[in-house]
Amino acid sequence: MLTNSNLPTFEGPVCPVPLIHNDVIVMGHGSGGRMTQELVDRVFKKHLSNPILGEANDFGSVPSISGRLAVSTDSHIITPLFFPGGDIGKLSVSGTVNDVAVSGAVPLYITAGFIIEEGFPVSDLEKIIISMAETAREAGVQLISGDTKVAERGKVDKLFINTTGLGWIPDNMQIGGQYAAPGDAGLISGTLGDHGIAVLAARGDLGFETGIQSDVAPLNHLIGAILSAAPHTHVLRDPTRGGLATTLNEIAVQSHTAIVLEEDKIPVRREVRSACDMLGFDPLYLANEGKMIVIVPEAEAGAALEAMLLHPLGQFAARIGTVQSTPHDRVLMQTPIGGSRILDVLAGEMLPRIC
Repeated sequence: MLTNSNLPTFEGPVCPVPLIHNDVIVMGHGSGGRMTQELVDRVFKKHLSNPILGEANDFGSVPSISGRLAVSTDSHIITPLFFPGGDIGKLSVSGTVNDVAVSGAVPLYITAGFIIEEGFPVSDLEKIIISMAETAREAGVQLISGDTKVAERGKVDKLFINTTGLGWIPDNMQIGGQYAAPGDAGLISGTLGDHGIAVLAARGDLGFETGIQSDVAPLNHLIGAILSAAPHTHVLRDPTRGGLATTLNEIAVQSHTAIVLEEDKIPVRREVRSACDMLGFDPLYLANEGKMIVIVPEAEAGAALEAMLLHPLGQFAARIGTVQSTPHDRVLMQTPIGGSRILDVLAGEMLPRIC
């Protein structure tokens, strides 16, 4: 039996183990103790610091703003973590900002949870955090709360990030897939499939080199320009997984309308189309991370398109179709020779681990 007189004694600091001096993440970094705190201080707070995060509570306290709260949560498991034009850090902030902004809200805050595999390089983690910080500044949002967990080697593929975004929707704003109406014009903010092909190239699966960059970007400032020019916009949606065709099908079902596209009006880079032809992919189903579908009343279509073309993220914007009353819940493609075909929802996973 141990008593006070025979308890073992220790000399020196309570935690003599080196902390952030490790080159890789170790299980101790997820302990919740001194190693976790030093990782947070030396990597996360170093680049993401702001007054709300600096309070160091288990929550972020933010002021209320008149309007309705918009909230969106997303998880990011892309491979590889670094790809032409971006990385998982830029992707996680951009995707969450965009999901909030398509409601017409002004994105203000994000939270982030990191699940890190034991053995992950600390230098790569810091690069990703720097990218998140730069993207948050570009979007004008603050990270106000976060969490870090470490999983045993082999239990996680390097790094997963979960993010939640918050913003405020003005009281007079009504935007959503259910509001698409017959007679509306359908616009897209730029070329399709760039993200999907860039990530595929980074995996080495193309079999040839390409200069295609991912389009990943926060679109809230572009959306702000669109809404200023076309205040009665009915639908905003970023065509991520499943691409343009799947996203438009979702909108058609929500609004019980038909969306009719003109095939020769849809912008696709020559390099993306060539890669798709070689691999048997359809660019209409490839993921995009920096493009916006815009559905507006016909009277505001010209103003919305002009606003996009004047913005750096909308310089290849185009009008691609119209909304009709029938056939309900369908997306149709009109071909240049006068025929038409049904565009259905993506049946399976064209490219896994894409965002």
